[in-house]
Amino acid sequence: MQLITNFIIGFTAALIGVIPPGLLNMTAAKISMKQGRKIALLFSVGVCVTVCLQTFLALIFARYLDKHPEVVDSLQKVALGIFLCLTVYFFFIAKDTRREAPKEMEHSKTNRFFYGIFLAAINLLPLPYWVYISITFASFGWFSFDQMSLWAAVIASGLGTFAMLFMYIQFFRNQKEKRTIHFNMNYVIGIITAIISAITFFKIFQDL
Repeated sequence: MQLITNFIIGFTAALIGVIPPGLLNMTAAKISMKQGRKIALLFSVGVCVTVCLQTFLALIFARYLDKHPEVVDSLQKVALGIFLCLTVYFFFIAKDTRREAPKEMEHSKTNRFFYGIFLAAINLLPLPYWVYISITFASFGWFSFDQMSLWAAVIASGLGTFAMLFMYIQFFRNQKEKRTIHFNMNYVIGIITAIISAITFFKIFQDL
């Protein structure tokens, strides 16, 4: 049962984590529009390989932190402040993302699989993200750090990332003729950070 729970948390967290427009998902979309879906999917597989490795390293560190609750308490308070600030930023300050979709992209002979590995490797945000997610859910008793459960979360993180990249690839191919995005992605990000803030606040209040 814990394997399934870890897998669901890992898949869902990865899916949500790749929703905000960023280097990886927008690059996958551009490759799809200019060089085809198959090449974009190959790039996405490379991204997922690195994401799995990053998730594994983050969960190993999180397992250490889980054994030192005094450190976790401090990190949760800092995280709450960060996510509240992000919520305010994406709802009220960030520029509207409903802009013209990219039209041009330089062709490259670089193997797209290794290009995906490289771009994902220079994106270090998944490391603190997975530490926070695993520690938070572990504090509720919903996440386990035993070896098999940990690997379930790692595999799920790769699959969740691939699923969201695939959605970006499909969405931008469908929007290729329209060239515009008809909704503000900042609101989606704001809702996500607000939910995370609420979960963190509830956990801190519960521990008082």
